[in-house]
Amino acid sequence: MKFFIDTANLDQIKEAQDLGIIDGVTTNPSLMAKEGIAGEQNILDHYKAICEIVDGDVSAEVIGTDFETMVKEGEMLAELHPQIVVKVPIIREGLKAISYFSKKGIRTNCTLIFSSGQALLAAKAGASYVSPFIGRLDDISSDGLQLIEDIRSIYDNYDFDTEILAASVRNAMHIIECAHIGADVMTGPLSAMVSLLNHPLTDKGLATFLADHKKLNG
Repeated sequence: MKFFIDTANLDQIKEAQDLGIIDGVTTNPSLMAKEGIAGEQNILDHYKAICEIVDGDVSAEVIGTDFETMVKEGEMLAELHPQIVVKVPIIREGLKAISYFSKKGIRTNCTLIFSSGQALLAAKAGASYVSPFIGRLDDISSDGLQLIEDIRSIYDNYDFDTEILAASVRNAMHIIECAHIGADVMTGPLSAMVSLLNHPLTDKGLATFLADHKKLNG
């Protein structure tokens, strides 16, 4: 399973890259705003800076909600760097844009997926990735992980090339369960990824080893 980090923070992206655990980055307008990145040129420059840090795909989201604006923004984003994947919402105009981009050889990430039907439409339109938001479904007492399982089953039935990118991942168990189910990618905060390191027996074992070494070596 690929690990994407969901942030626009360059320091966190670099830290994850240095750890050797990430395969790409996902961003959105909210994450850009969180970092104080405003203005079209500043945002474009920030995307290029992210691409210079990581080796894998970087999702950059369109703002427009009509076909013409999405196409204009998406083509501009795709021209920034070969690693850019254009992020498009699962709306009627978004499907049209995804189909257009697919025919032009521009890769896309269909975002805000909350049902298997939406994921099926996105795959039919030619999306490179679909992003089911499992954490947000959990927040409203729906089963986000079940959605991943349903999409996996549908895609396997028909050999769709679209990759399942589990989004809104909140914790270590989300990551482990997504791996069990067969999500192709997960995207989440660095804190969730490094929490996979934690185990009390590891801490206890290391403490014992260090204590024994100190006894033998003064």
